[in-house]
Amino acid sequence: MRLRFAGTGDSAQVPCFGCDCPACQRGRLLRSHRREPCCGELVVDDCLVLIDAGRTDLAERCERQRPAAILLTHYHADHVQGLLHLRWGCGEPIPVYGPKDPQGCADLHKNPGILDFQPGLKPFRPLALGRLTATPLPLNHSKPTLGYALSDGASRIAWLTDTVGLPGATERFLCEWRPDALVIDATHPDSHRIPRNHNNLSMALEIIERLSPSRAWLTHISHELDAEAMRAPLALPEGVELAADGLEILF
Repeated sequence: MRLRFAGTGDSAQVPCFGCDCPACQRGRLLRSHRREPCCGELVVDDCLVLIDAGRTDLAERCERQRPAAILLTHYHADHVQGLLHLRWGCGEPIPVYGPKDPQGCADLHKNPGILDFQPGLKPFRPLALGRLTATPLPLNHSKPTLGYALSDGASRIAWLTDTVGLPGATERFLCEWRPDALVIDATHPDSHRIPRNHNNLSMALEIIERLSPSRAWLTHISHELDAEAMRAPLALPEGVELAADGLEILF
């Protein structure tokens, strides 16, 4: 199984429009320090499964390899806006799975095009996508939102965005499931003391400590957290790092 971080930013992305903080200035100069909307790509047995679809160049990416399926965490625009263009493509339907959310985003459900929206996933009920098993996990967010416990039979990855803390049932499931790797929302620096909808850094690290994966990546990063990391290195435990756009991990 191969995981690629296709985007690691929050809804404002890096650089953030109109901001002149050090992280945004760096992002404008160096493409390697930009952060597109948070999303991932999993390849198992040469089959591509997308996690979220917020990149506006999604159709171009899918021309290089047509996805076997798309897993959505939720229907906020920065996680689905790429579908608004992709849906008008040609060829075989692409199955799209996600939480039950009748409102969805814009008119995606009314005018799906080639997107084959499946019934809303039920929490903790595994979904088989070839050799990949994706178990949906409820998260704490302002829209119905799911994380995913992802396994190819050899490796286990938990993908947990967007969330502020974890629901008790989700944390209990993960403690028993024992992920090898964890990808988790760490949007805000700790100066953001009362986070809403997203973890700050300390909250993400506390979850990582409780779940004890071998490796963990912080994602859904804001320009504020990047700017703080530029001022002084973040105190991250061994095996924990900030994800970056384009980073690929082979499991």
